[in-house]
Amino acid sequence: MKKNALEQEEAFRDYALQENLWKVLLRTGTPLAFYQALNTLYKMLDSLMASHINAEAVSAVAYLSQINITVSAIGMGLSMGSSLKISEAYGAGDYGLVKQRVSNLFAMVGILDILLLSCIPFTGFLLKAARTPEELIAIGSTYFNIELAGLAVAFFNNAYIAVERSRGNTKRIFRLNMIVIVLKLALTAFFVYVLESGITMIAIASVISQAVLMVIGLKNISQKGSSFRFSMGNVCLHSKAVAPLLKISFPLIVEKAAFSAGKVIVNSMCSAYGSLTVGALGICNNITGIFSNAQSGYQEGCAAIISQNLGAGKPARALAAFKKIFVINLLFGSGGLIISLLSIDTLSYLYASSSHGLNAEFRDIIRNIFRYDALGTIVPWGIGASVMAFMYGLGKTRKILFINVCRLFLFRILLLWILQRFTSLGSESVGIVMMASNSLTAVLACILVIFDIRSFCRENHLTSGKCRISDE
Repeated sequence: MKKNALEQEEAFRDYALQENLWKVLLRTGTPLAFYQALNTLYKMLDSLMASHINAEAVSAVAYLSQINITVSAIGMGLSMGSSLKISEAYGAGDYGLVKQRVSNLFAMVGILDILLLSCIPFTGFLLKAARTPEELIAIGSTYFNIELAGLAVAFFNNAYIAVERSRGNTKRIFRLNMIVIVLKLALTAFFVYVLESGITMIAIASVISQAVLMVIGLKNISQKGSSFRFSMGNVCLHSKAVAPLLKISFPLIVEKAAFSAGKVIVNSMCSAYGSLTVGALGICNNITGIFSNAQSGYQEGCAAIISQNLGAGKPARALAAFKKIFVINLLFGSGGLIISLLSIDTLSYLYASSSHGLNAEFRDIIRNIFRYDALGTIVPWGIGASVMAFMYGLGKTRKILFINVCRLFLFRILLLWILQRFTSLGSESVGIVMMASNSLTAVLACILVIFDIRSFCRENHLTSGKCRISDE
């Protein structure tokens, strides 16, 4: 007999709190890892199809997409922070609080959408304020307008995915995003190769595919009998109800917005080496991102499990989850590094080839940046993601903000400025900066988490010394 929604939610809660942690983390994290990896892969294919137009189109997509990500950080931060509080209430078995927090999240997203749509007339000012090169504005201004309009849809989708993640429904997340990715790539390929359109139609393909996910999401969050159902009757936007969501989300919003804005600054600084370097950096980030973003998927799954176990009063099991996700991400990152280094020659050739032939200069720039970026990103990113999973679960979003501010402004922007000012290095300096910033961030995160673990053990009366932990 098929279980109703509430019975399924109670069954997964018991599973997350009692089953072997290796199984739990792999079951919840692997679909998210595949989702993140495939999401990055489709961005790579997006850029690859843009390269069929010309190299400048690739650079325009890479640059303008990063500005959109900066704006979307508001919705992403709110959704991620709120999902942690939803997971906490879910773990505690307080289904009334779950309903209230889910409904409040979507209500706040609706307010953000209204504010976002009112900003569309000012997109020209936004592009100039971001110091976008004039040649990229000319190529991609319409693309940016469409992408910005699509962010209203993406805000809702981020919240919906966060809710599904809170209740451990990661297989559904994977299936839905596969639909989005396949539809997006099919539409983009049709527009670029069949209709021979410009990058504006790439943005339209993105909006259409995201709208499909939104329609499915609206149906799923309206399901009767579910504790994760949106209802206007459960919306309660007074200070006591929204304060916990905003308190944990605000540092994440600032962190994600600052991090993405910093990437825009980095792109602007990279334009000193020419627009091709901007595009090459975006390509390299996408290639390494297949593996580093997959590790972030395991991070998200683990953070939800940690929050649920803390809500249920199981601190030792929460700490054990951190130990195991560290091992999973370390092994995954090591394998990803090997694969990426073996594939760069082929990928750089594909990206540097267009309808006009091979651009050898563009290919060399990609390879020069990538050899540093891969070595300093994939494995260190997994280490940092594991540490942040533990911090997310504890609600230490301010500390995560501090780590990522250091990553970007101290370890990346400052170092790039020094290399540009005091060395004669060319575009390879961008790769060196990526390697140094991500490696130093992993070191900083490990230092900080040692203090968190010691404090956590004292507060929860766990074993002293090395704080030996079990799955109980």
